[in-house]
Amino acid sequence: MTTIRRCIAFSAALGLAAQLACSPASGDATLTAQQRAAIADTLRARMRAACDLSAPNFVDRLMSLYADTGRVISATGGRITTTRAALEQNIRTFWESTGQNMRQPRWVWDTMAVDVLAPNAAVLTATYRIPHLTPRGMPHVVGGAWTAVFERRGSRWVIVQEHLSDAPPIG
Repeated sequence: MTTIRRCIAFSAALGLAAQLACSPASGDATLTAQQRAAIADTLRARMRAACDLSAPNFVDRLMSLYADTGRVISATGGRITTTRAALEQNIRTFWESTGQNMRQPRWVWDTMAVDVLAPNAAVLTATYRIPHLTPRGMPHVVGGAWTAVFERRGSRWVIVQEHLSDAPPIG
């Protein structure tokens, strides 16, 4: 191959590589703005319903957000769990030691941002707070930020990985 042909071939290959590198991912390109909005709305609604403190069976509703099979990775309080069973135990412990002792709790979502990555993957990052009264009647608020990676499995969107961070104490 002559030098000119090599340069032409190299230029064509470089142009193709640049075009591929600058184009959206194949899964990403298949979603319309309406589909992205529908997925984001679905995830927001799932989170709101699961975290509604006025409804019964809080632990079961919260666990309905998570994948039933495979690893479920959760990072919170400086610790990581990698199984659904360990995550459920942590949620039950929180609910039994703290959650069910809250009086008049309300889960308030302050910000909810959703990035739809592909037809079957999305990330939701939210800030929340739970104003309530302690058992002694004193006002108290817990809250923080929650980032959840969702995967669509069949017709369900489930969390497969998350990170929660507590808001710093006020005062």
